[in-house]
Amino acid sequence: MADERSIASENPHGTGEVLARNIHALLLRREREELTKTREERIADSITRFTGTMRFVYIHVALFGAWIAINLGWTPLPVFDKSLVLLAMIASVEAIFLSTFVLISQNRMAALADKRADLDLQISLLAEHEVTRLLGLVTEMAKRMGIEGSHDPELSELAKHVAPEKVLDKMEQAERQIRERS
Repeated sequence: MADERSIASENPHGTGEVLARNIHALLLRREREELTKTREERIADSITRFTGTMRFVYIHVALFGAWIAINLGWTPLPVFDKSLVLLAMIASVEAIFLSTFVLISQNRMAALADKRADLDLQISLLAEHEVTRLLGLVTEMAKRMGIEGSHDPELSELAKHVAPEKVLDKMEQAERQIRERS
């Protein structure tokens, strides 16, 4: 894996060390998450990855097509599943297992997505706090310097800290009201 300096040197157009560090940290995190997968998760992911390819589709078209052609008597080969019940059973069992593997992979990916969403929320809350603090400081500086517009009432509203739990409560309340009207 590339280190931070090589990532930064690959993009000399001012993306900076912070971006390089962040990219490096995310790549390391993904690598660590990959290493912590269980053998069963690796198997499920491999199967899911393969079944989501056109090669898988082509193999099935060829196998099922040949099976049907043979058992409808279109070839000189002996018929072994005249009613195609065996083919239907095999396809059904395969569908059960494939859907299970897909669900296993999706559950793991959903858990990772939840972690990333929590990280996004924490970063957004931190950024909101920092912007609120900066806005308060800049507004206070503008007032002391006598800059016009520094007494805008909207600035004092924006400089208040947001309580995320209250925002969520308001959102839930609005959603309930919309549902009740429907």
